[in-house]
Amino acid sequence: MAEEKVYDCIIIGAGPGGLQAAIYLGRYNMNVLLIDRGGGRTHHARQIENFLSHKVISGREILERGLEQARSFSVRIEKARVDRVVKSAYFEINTAESVFLSRFLIVSSGVSDNLPPIENLHKFLGTGYFTCVDCDGYKTMGRKLVVLGNSIHTVRLAFALKEMYTSEITLMLYFYEPPDDFKELLAEEGIPLIKGRPTRFIGDEILEALELEDGRLFECEAVMGDFGYKLNDAFLSELPLKRDGKGFKYVTNHHFESSLDGLYIIGPLNTGTDQVVVAAGEGAVAAIEIKKRILQI
Repeated sequence: MAEEKVYDCIIIGAGPGGLQAAIYLGRYNMNVLLIDRGGGRTHHARQIENFLSHKVISGREILERGLEQARSFSVRIEKARVDRVVKSAYFEINTAESVFLSRFLIVSSGVSDNLPPIENLHKFLGTGYFTCVDCDGYKTMGRKLVVLGNSIHTVRLAFALKEMYTSEITLMLYFYEPPDDFKELLAEEGIPLIKGRPTRFIGDEILEALELEDGRLFECEAVMGDFGYKLNDAFLSELPLKRDGKGFKYVTNHHFESSLDGLYIIGPLNTGTDQVVVAAGEGAVAAIEIKKRILQI
């Protein structure tokens, strides 16, 4: 069912970037709709330690506070999944039950980690199993760490983590064979190289070991997974948007506007750094620019 109302801005995704943009635009007394499906990377983050003014805060708490703050500035919030976006005179945002129109659009729908199918992984997600060095590398400090993946990037990640955080590192690759010069460097750095596929995390309250499909057990206190992520962007498929050289992330200008006039992409979907505080800053920048364009100042 289509609404006749045309919003000044619709925001897709109530992550840090989308919420920050909503707060700014709400404070400008703009007509703003925030559509969010729930969940997301930030929602699952148990301890965020690098957000200014908070020594430790959960991602869920950041989002709950942000939603409350956005509502206080009269931002309309809808719980729904966006299925399709098209552009004519206005942006047309389609959900399963409604169609919304807007002059400007901010996309902050984030990404989803590629998690390997290992038993008990979700039990230790954010406490023993990590996916982001910038977010959680510090939590591996001095711990017995397994760096798990299947590419040359995983090998380089092992070197970086040893330099920054812990000397007790095991590199575990599914089947990728590193070049000989990298194998020599691993030996020089004292980083054991294991080939195998983990099937189970072992431990009660804390992670104690990894079990491989051949029955081998490896003691560890933390695992840094390196399997990448996918973009939550299927609803943008009909729009002519420019991507990076790999055809993966979206290219934006310094205001985070995409190649399509009026559509702003913030957070990990663009080519910038993926962090809570960075996404929030991008949301503020995009909102300020939209305000200037609407008021022509």
